[in-house]
Amino acid sequence: MPGNQSGVTKEALSRLPELDLRRLRELWCRLYKTATAPRLSRELLMRAVAYRIQELASGGLRPELQRQLHQIALELQQTGRVTMRPRPQLKPGTRLLREWKGRSHEVLVLDDGFSWQTGHYRSLSAIARKITGTAWSGPLFFGLKTNRSARPLGQASEAICQTMEARDATG
Repeated sequence: MPGNQSGVTKEALSRLPELDLRRLRELWCRLYKTATAPRLSRELLMRAVAYRIQELASGGLRPELQRQLHQIALELQQTGRVTMRPRPQLKPGTRLLREWKGRSHEVLVLDDGFSWQTGHYRSLSAIARKITGTAWSGPLFFGLKTNRSARPLGQASEAICQTMEARDATG
């Protein structure tokens, strides 16, 4: 937060406990551009308004996180439940190794991205693209996630065997 904006934000936050329920609802409407739910407690309103003031002052959530939250909300709305998919959190200092076309590639995880061949990259996918010359999911390329569209070999071979057995039975 820039200096003057930080002072204004701190002042606005410090005044929140002094506001009555009606004033908090008015502030909510201005900040969120929508009416409050009638049953929200004063405490919850105060916390939500404080969050929004800080969010506006600091720039809010990263676009990637906004997209993920939107997808979760959409899934909840469509199915009535949410499937959480754990994502591996790579710690700085972790080394990822991948062999591609006979060459070994080593990537170092940094606080703010990745290092590969003396270059700095923001994503694993950018590195995978450089290595392969084509679009790849970086986490998939480096084995951090599985390809959900590919069937396990056991299922594929079982389907082939069933097809052959069915053909033999009719032929």
